[in-house]
Formats: sequence, C-alpha cells, structure tokens
Amino acid sequence: MRLKIAILAGDGIGPEVTNEAVNILKAVAEFGGHDFTFVPLLIGGVAITATGSPLPTATLDACLECDAALMGAVGDNKFNELTPDKRPEAGLLQIRQALGGFANLRPSIAFPALAINSPLRPEITEGVNILFVRELLGGLYFGSPRAWDKAKGEAWNTMRYNKAEVTRVARVAFELARKRSKKVTSVDKANVLEVSQLWRATVTEVAKDYPDVTLEHQLVDSMAMHLMNIPRNFDVVLTENLFGDILTDESAVITGSLGMLPSATLGGTVNLYEPVHGSAPDIAGTGKANPLGTILTAAMLLRHSANLEQDAAAIESAVNKVLAAGHRTADIARGNAAGQHLVSTSEMGKLVHQALAEIIDQRQSMHAV
Repeated sequence: MRLKIAILAGDGIGPEVTNEAVNILKAVAEFGGHDFTFVPLLIGGVAITATGSPLPTATLDACLECDAALMGAVGDNKFNELTPDKRPEAGLLQIRQALGGFANLRPSIAFPALAINSPLRPEITEGVNILFVRELLGGLYFGSPRAWDKAKGEAWNTMRYNKAEVTRVARVAFELARKRSKKVTSVDKANVLEVSQLWRATVTEVAKDYPDVTLEHQLVDSMAMHLMNIPRNFDVVLTENLFGDILTDESAVITGSLGMLPSATLGGTVNLYEPVHGSAPDIAGTGKANPLGTILTAAMLLRHSANLEQDAAAIESAVNKVLAAGHRTADIARGNAAGQHLVSTSEMGKLVHQALAEIIDQRQSMHAV
C-alpha cells in the first residue's frame, strides 16, 4: 500500500502528539511492508508567524496532492488580538472547507480501563460505543451574513443548510449504521428552528432508502441530558455542525478525557484526520499531553483512506492494551489509584508502539501456522 500523508502538526501540543501518531504509522508501514510518505506542512499560528497566513497557499496545494491529511491542533493565545479571519483557528475552518470533507466522524468509546476517570457511574458507561456523524461545512460556522459591529455593540451569525447538504451527510450516517447496530439518532432543534425543521424532514426522507435502519429524532437539549444518563441507547448519532461540536466535546465525559477522542472528516477531495482536543498551549513542551487521541485518529486514517482495517484495529487494540496495563498521561491519571503508572507523551507513544509490535507479531504468527 502506497500512501502520501500531509502532516499538519500545528500549534501548542500539536507537534508532540502528531509525532507519536506518525511513529505509529511508520511502524505499521514497516510491519506491513507499506510505503507511507509524510509531508510536513504549516497551519495555524506557526503558519502566521512564518508566512502571515493561517493557511498558506503552499500548504493547501500540497495537501491536495496527498492521499490523506493528519492534523495535530491549532490555536495560540498570542494571536487573540487578530480578527477572527486572521487567527490560527481560521486556518482550520479554511482547510476543512477547501478539502471539501462534509462528514466528521467522532467515536466516543468507554474504555474499560478508564471507567474510574468518568464522573458517570460504571453501570452507565459500560459498553458505550457511539459514533457521532457531524455535518462540517454548513450551519453557523459558515453561514452568512455574519459580522461584529463593535460600534453598535451588535454581532450576528447565520445558521443555514440546504436539502442537498443534509441529504449527503445523512446518507453517510445510514451507511455506517448498516455496519454497526443499524440505528441512527438524528439531533436537531426542530421545535424552534426552521433550519432544524428542514433537517428533520430531510433525514426522515433519506431514512426511507434504509428500511433496515431504525431512525429516531432527539432535540439537542434532551440529547445532551440523555448522553449523560443513558448513553448505551445510542449508536450512530447524526447532527449539524454546532450541535455536533458541543455534543462530541460533552461525550469526553464518557471516555474520561478529551485527549482520548479521535475524528475523521470524509467526503471531500482529501480526507482530513484530527483529534478532537485543542492546542493546550499551557502544557506545550511539558510532556504532559495525551497522544492517544491522535494515535486513534491515525487508526481512522488507515481505516477510511487506506482500507487497512486490520492495521487500524491493531492500533486500537494496542491502545486498549496499554491502558489496561495501567499506563496514564496526566489527563487520565487519577490521584494515587492503584496500578497506574504516570508516563510522558513520548513514553506513552513508545508503549503503544511496543504493544502494536506484539499484536502484529502475534497476528503474523497465527497466519503462518
């Protein structure tokens, strides 16, 4: 398998966690005889410092020549005085739009070894495995008109969707549901918003093409509550941009840390992969960052852009193995809990690498028998 991967490490802890994910991808390439090429590119604050733009033309052009793009994180407080369209985060929104990915997949899985990390009772989180499908190119983040009139003390944004945008992301959700538990929960605010009424009507129409998949609708406020008290009731959750952003961050309560959440953005010219967490500039360079979200993101890259399901599953198994052995970065460590071992960002990466090697070696030995 040949794969050319753009590496957009970004700001803050981005380079640290991305480095560990790249090391895991290199290991997969070595073990499997694949040819992976990595192309380092600038985005976010580091790009502003170097070029004056959060998304340089050279970065976008190079990304479009790759098979997939892996991002760390963007954002730096020293750029807060810039207008929103000039800040590091603008580079993220711009590249999402330019690459054209409209379906953002965000798994939220309750890792058994991290049950103690969740404020929810174990009987609530046990067995939870939710896949959020978030529409990524519409809604408030991209709708116009939008402005901040400082003189008048007014600001406004526009939530906007059309039927085609809702239809295409709904189809992604239903197709994924067919490979899982055949249930889709669509989240909206149809009791108040006309945009949500369009959303609900369109998803209901798409559902007719998937008679084997059960569809239910939830209002976003009740969904926020249900995620915390009956998360096992959900499998594939489909929602628009803003609601998806909020609900997937909330779901970090289930996994025990935002640092454990990966994501994949599909449907465009080049698929974009990034962990859900931010740049965390306050801990950058301290070795405290959790690389597991980015490593799990690399697994999604192999699954969706290279069709390497076995290798993706091996990475996920390696992460589970390391967690089960008690290894923890600072964000998932819990006081003096018995059996846990506090490790740095790089140490966690090495542990996953070791576990991955053992899993792949075992797999190859079984095939040789």
